[in-house]
Amino acid sequence: MRPGDRIFKNLTTGSGVFVVVLIALIGLFLLLQAIPALQANQVSFFSSVWETGDSKNLRFGIADLLSVTVATSLVALVIAMPVSLGIALFLTQYAPPRLARPFAYVIDLLAAVPSIIFGLWGLLFLAPTIEPVSQWINDTLGWIPIFGDGNIAPNIRSTIFTAGVVLAVMLLPIITSLTREVFERTPTAQIEGALALGATRWEVIRTTVLPFGKAGYVGASMLGLGRALGETIALSIILFIPVGRTFDWSVFDGGATFASKIASNYAEFNDVTSAGAYIAAGLVLFLLTFVVNFAARSIIGDKKGD
Repeated sequence: MRPGDRIFKNLTTGSGVFVVVLIALIGLFLLLQAIPALQANQVSFFSSVWETGDSKNLRFGIADLLSVTVATSLVALVIAMPVSLGIALFLTQYAPPRLARPFAYVIDLLAAVPSIIFGLWGLLFLAPTIEPVSQWINDTLGWIPIFGDGNIAPNIRSTIFTAGVVLAVMLLPIITSLTREVFERTPTAQIEGALALGATRWEVIRTTVLPFGKAGYVGASMLGLGRALGETIALSIILFIPVGRTFDWSVFDGGATFASKIASNYAEFNDVTSAGAYIAAGLVLFLLTFVVNFAARSIIGDKKGD
């Protein structure tokens, strides 16, 4: 191996090892900082209590934070996945090239909008706009627990449903962009073969494009889910935190996610023990996001290996 190749190999290997070590150190830091608070905690870590104002009487659990984080992300994913799939199919299979390129740019530009802008838009414009829809769903399907009255009734605006819609818009550029890239790589021979057999455009999509890009689409959605789990500012602005009530498994509940809870209570970080409670919650979010992203990478990696 020539010296230049050896140097380049060592640099790239070092860069890869650096990232792995950095992630491990972040996880170790969170664990070490959380241990004192976990030892001082006087209730179960998996309870819904969160009272960290008195560092000598810490009572905190992650049940509500975990539930709201997962619920908000799932609502966003349920909305964003089919919309992103439709946009990706339109851009790759139906739209003329002169329209597809600028349309794709507009979708990608959504990723450049700061999350605080999405939060303000969601609170001041989207929430009152979709309130009749939320009310109709609540009145019509309220017999289903997930659409029943929330823990902040009659407030129907600052809910998990509204936050999920805003998050879905934020996920569109991520899922659409990656899915579009995968669909564009569908082997031309397969498409031409299907057309030669007399297949319609939809039959070509159903028999070649979707099977080829399925793993990539799922992987893109999982990456979007990882993004949704860690969203902070927008959810801090939109979600209303109820007093004295816990998460009731309704999309019209309020609450706080891991990230929004940490961001909105930074004033307590001047006490090391109290801050440790939030770091413990952050450690759970770190592990949750890591697992989701690992799953997404595994799905994409398996597809590349086919």
